[in-house]
Amino acid sequence: MPRPRKKRKVNHPPQMQGFKPFGISFCDSEHIIMKYEEYETIKLVIYDDLSQDVAADNMEVSRPTLTRIYNSALKKIGQAFVEGKSIIIDGGEFEFDKDWFKCKRCFKLIDGEENTSECGDCPPSDEEELINLNQ
Repeated sequence: MPRPRKKRKVNHPPQMQGFKPFGISFCDSEHIIMKYEEYETIKLVIYDDLSQDVAADNMEVSRPTLTRIYNSALKKIGQAFVEGKSIIIDGGEFEFDKDWFKCKRCFKLIDGEENTSECGDCPPSDEEELINLNQ
């Protein structure tokens, strides 16, 4: 029996839920699911310009594991780009370093240190405004 998969650390959730190709309706395109940990490797290695060793330390995984996740993310981005498919960021084996919430109406990200019952940017309502992004 294999050992259980270790959760990868994700510092900050993405501001968006994904991407869609320009000129193709979202409903008409196929979707590729990119996991949160794949998004995080792209952010750390390409956007933040960290070495894979430092990025692996940030995510609390080994460098070979980070490379596998990173290569999987690059393959998905390439497939979406070439085949005109949408990317949806969802799921995976991850945990955030703190609680994160997203407003149902304006999609603002709010960390758990702030008020976790209402958005603050949206007018108050009777229904709960925030979605807990932690698994």
